[in-house]
Amino acid sequence: MENGISRAEHEAFAELMRSENARLKEEDARQNKRLSSLETAIQQINALTISVERLAASVEAMAKEQLEINKSIEKQGERIGSLESRDGDMWRKAMAYLATALIGAVVGYVSKQIGM
Repeated sequence: MENGISRAEHEAFAELMRSENARLKEEDARQNKRLSSLETAIQQINALTISVERLAASVEAMAKEQLEINKSIEKQGERIGSLESRDGDMWRKAMAYLATALIGAVVGYVSKQIGM
């Protein structure tokens, strides 16, 4: 047995391999826990991403609705303004007719007094 190894060397090597295998099993267990944690985190991130997308769509819809409401309010303000001005226009026309009638009456009275 020139090239062979002794029993003691074999036992030492076997013990080294057992300890290395135990270390690798522990490392595998740690890595598996880390992978499990990462998978959970990724699932949470995906759920959060979906929630953010839904929120963004909801905010966009609300913004569009708010824009439509603002346009509606502007149109309503214009209609109210035109209604208010219509009453004012009618009042001014009535006053103009009344003033014209009064001036006509005064001119007619003065004309009658001077004999025209």
